[in-house]
Formats: sequence, C-alpha cells, structure tokens
Amino acid sequence: MGDEIAISLKNVSKCYKRYARPIDRLKEILIPKSIHSQEFWALKDINLELYQGETLGIIGQNGSGKSTLLQIIARTLTPTTGEVVVNGRVSALLELGSGFNPEFTGRQNVFFNGQILGLNKEEIEHKFIEIEKFADIGSFIDQPVKTYSSGMFVRLAFAVAVNVNPEILIVDEALAVGDIYFQQKCYERIRKLRDIGTTLLFVSHDSTAVHKLCSRALLLEGGKLILDAQPKQVIDLYEAKLLQKNDVQPDAVKIDIISEDGSRKLEQESSVTSAVDEVVINAPDVSIKFIRFLDEQGEEILVAISEQLLQLSIGILFLQSYADPHIGFKIREKTGEVIFETNTWCMGKSIGRVDSATLVEICFRFYVPLMEGEYTITFGIADGVIGESTFERTLLYAHNVSVLKVLKNTNSIRWSGIVNLSPTVSIDKQAYV
Repeated sequence: MGDEIAISLKNVSKCYKRYARPIDRLKEILIPKSIHSQEFWALKDINLELYQGETLGIIGQNGSGKSTLLQIIARTLTPTTGEVVVNGRVSALLELGSGFNPEFTGRQNVFFNGQILGLNKEEIEHKFIEIEKFADIGSFIDQPVKTYSSGMFVRLAFAVAVNVNPEILIVDEALAVGDIYFQQKCYERIRKLRDIGTTLLFVSHDSTAVHKLCSRALLLEGGKLILDAQPKQVIDLYEAKLLQKNDVQPDAVKIDIISEDGSRKLEQESSVTSAVDEVVINAPDVSIKFIRFLDEQGEEILVAISEQLLQLSIGILFLQSYADPHIGFKIREKTGEVIFETNTWCMGKSIGRVDSATLVEICFRFYVPLMEGEYTITFGIADGVIGESTFERTLLYAHNVSVLKVLKNTNSIRWSGIVNLSPTVSIDKQAYV
C-alpha cells in the first residue's frame, strides 16, 4: 500500500427526486418554488480515503447505494453535495452495457474505450492482441456488440478494463456473468493487478471473493456508511443485519468456549455491542450449555489430527416450546472464509417438536480433511422451515463459539491446499505399437 491517496470522498451525498406522476415534474418546472416531489437520498454523508494499492470490497443489500458510490468515483455520476478527488487512471466495469456503443463492433469499442481512458492509437493497437486473446470471443470481435450475449459482453468489457494499465480498477458484480473458466481467469488477473499496486474497488455478493481479494471492506445500508473495517468484521456484521430482520433482539448468551490457547472458559457471557461481537442473535429462551469436541471413542479433546473422525457435540437448553427447530454450524478459517456449512434440515434430519425446559444434545460426526491450522466454529439455531435453507425465525446465531485446532497427520500423503481429498492412484503400463 502506498502513502498517497488514490480516492478521497468528503461528505458525499446523492439525492434524487421522486414524482408520483409525470405531470408533477412539469409542475415543478413551470411553477417556481412549487414542490411536487419527494427527496430520495441514495447516498448520505460518505467519507472515505483509499490509499494507492489498497483493495476495497463494498457490500450491502440491493438499494444500499453501492453502485451509486462506484458511479460517483468513476465520474459517470455527479454527487449532489460533497467533494470527490480521484488520483489516477480509472478503469470501471459498472452495469452491463455501460461504456460500449451497441452499434459498434467489439474492435471499434476497444479503440473507443481506450481513447476515453487516455490511450493513443498506437498504445491501443499494442494492447489489442492481448485484449482479443483475453476476451476469447473469436470472430465476434468484428460483429456489433448488440449481437453479443451477456457473457460475451462481459468478456470483452473485462478484457479492456484490465489491459489498459489501470491505476484504479472498479468492478461492480461483473464477474457474476460468465463461465467458471473465465471467472477464474478474471480473478487471477485481478490478483496480479493487486500485487503490482493497482487500487481496487470491488462490489460483490460473494463474501468469499471479498475475503480473498480485499484488505478492507465497507458496509452500506440505506445510503449510509455503517462500517469500514477488515473484510471479516464487515461481512459478519452484514450477515448479522440480515438475520436481525427476524426481530429477535440479541441478548446475553452463556457459552462454553475454547480459547485460542486451548484452555476452556466456562459460562462466558457475550452480547451484541459492536461489530466484532461473537453473538449476533440470541432469543432469551434458548441457550448453549456446552460445546465439546470428541474423538471416535467419545473422549473430549482440545486438538484434532487431520483426517481424524471428530464429533462436535452441542447442548442446547430450550425454555420455550418450538415446533421444528433446526441446528447448524460453520467452520471458518482465520480470515473468516467459510470452509464448510450445514444444518440438520440440510442433512435430512429433524429434531421434531421441543417442549419447554428441554435440553437437546446434538452430535455432528465428520472427518477432518483440513490442513494444519486453527478454525473457528459458527453456530446457529432456527425454527420453522419455509423454504430451502430458509427459516421463519433465527433463535441463535453466534460466531467463534469454539476454536478447532488441527494438527498435521504425519501418516498421511503429502499434500497442499485447504482440504485433503484423500485420492487414490492407479498406474498401468503397456507396450505401445
């Protein structure tokens, strides 16, 4: 990360006028000082400083102001109030279709966009072979863009954006379109640009991509900046806000937590008071009494060996009756990326009706194919299935309720990556005539 500021926003807001009827717009024009509209603030008092080489992820629900913010930074939209300073050549992938003339061919659009970005004809010609190869759309490069599929369009737009030596790259959900091979190629190119010091602004609903690509993240809600922090903290808060729409108020929860040094902290209380709190939602009539890791013989352990059969045993006390509660867990690595997630409903299991004053113990059994390291457990309880992995009410949702320490299995094959697929290999040799 450099010492110079690439992007600076001071008290930036964007306001639109909403009219109930088309004639109301005309009335405001013809009748001075008359008001026939309502103000809608897409952004409100955004302050941001992004240094050269930083990678910033922007998340939030639809309508939170993400795209509006990117358009203002890309200078395709003027803010209503505030100051915006951008230092460097900006290459932006905004909504599908922006920046390309549908009547022009792909080749013509490459030269047109290159000139907009400040490149001369010779520079664009030098880059064109690489752009054409990266887009990989064949003879369609000389066909009008209006004949392209959305996938072909994104291929060409992305190829232009990343091959014109951008100092600031803006990507707004563009990678949601395209096949997996092209997406992998795009992420690899973004990583290379990041590694050479390109400033990156990245909007995505894919939390894994934000974790991997970004060093910092913003959460927008209703046009306001809610949190500017590390990606893990921002994504956790975003998920918490989605869950809290169920109107379950967070309360203190008592959990048997294993600390990072392996020692056990009994009945530690936690509540939601900041963005980094572990307990996101906790109904007052549900509590975790214990969380234990057990080996194959049922003995409690504090560390596991990679590829070992492990049991995650959880005790939940219900002080109120529930019709159909379900219990699930996530395993996350140190940056917050989810390695695995499931719940009893997804596994085709049902606890059934639970009466008040009932202690339920549930045990998930699984092999641990993880590489050596530390992983955290996120735990959740919900009631009332209304759709695929969707529930009427979240009763409890808590991050970091336990730490799973995994040691290397010295009797296993040598491997690298996140998980060991435990492959087998066969070899056959025969004469070739």
